[in-house]
Amino acid sequence: MNIMRELGLYLGCVIPTEQYAYEMSIREVLPRFDIELTDLYGATCCGAPLRNINLFTTMYLSARNMALCEEKGIDLYAPCPICHLALTEAKKKLKENQELKEKINSKLKEEDLRYKGIIELYHTLDLLHDVIGLDEIEEKVEEPLEDITFAAHYGCNTIRPNNLDRPDDSENPQKLEELMELIGIETEDYPEKLDCCGGQVISDHNESALTKAGEKVEAVQNHGFDGMATICPWGQRMLDSKQDSSADTIGESLSLPVLYYIQLLGVAMGIDQSKLGLELNLSPVDKLEAIEGIEEVE
Repeated sequence: MNIMRELGLYLGCVIPTEQYAYEMSIREVLPRFDIELTDLYGATCCGAPLRNINLFTTMYLSARNMALCEEKGIDLYAPCPICHLALTEAKKKLKENQELKEKINSKLKEEDLRYKGIIELYHTLDLLHDVIGLDEIEEKVEEPLEDITFAAHYGCNTIRPNNLDRPDDSENPQKLEELMELIGIETEDYPEKLDCCGGQVISDHNESALTKAGEKVEAVQNHGFDGMATICPWGQRMLDSKQDSSADTIGESLSLPVLYYIQLLGVAMGIDQSKLGLELNLSPVDKLEAIEGIEEVE
């Protein structure tokens, strides 16, 4: 990619309130691929938490956030799969329902906004794999992460539902594996790859959520992987941040490094780990001796 591409950075709720390492890595890595990230001042929740309560409100909130980008004449990058799904669903429904679109625009008019439906939406997975491209990424790799094996965790909404233009195939996603192999990491499929992390039920069913997370981490450990790569803030929250709580819940010893793929990419590009938020990971990333210079996280 030879020209600067400007994208509206839509962080959603979880990333700026607790998953700081994801935002740090995004802001550090993507500009090195000629991506200009524009903050969307005035952006709100995507509306996903309200979907089963008031669908119109969900559609309105998603449309409003997209309208903020359209006002600037730029496309939107949503690194959270849940937000990306809500925005994608709203775009599809508003294309099919002009009456709903005009009803929403009548309310957006109060802020001098208008949703046109001309915006493109990107997630971290397709932005890296399809837009920036494998060749461009390979050129930036300075320190391949060799002699380690990682499992891929996609997250439910990255690949489902398959009728809403998800970033990868719902049954056999492979883009994350291809991206890992590009930076030297060995990987392979495993039976639990598509299993949920439990994140979306933690508010109502805490023990069940932690059980799901713990069982997935345990399975990855038992398969002999050195770590797990994520592209979803909810997955990272459950598999990394809540790994100790998950271990207590299932009564097993869990000690698996879990990192965002974009953190791993940044390390392979030779970026200082302090700029990638590795010290914010709560899983034992210091076990990864293959990553030269990685510091022990207390």
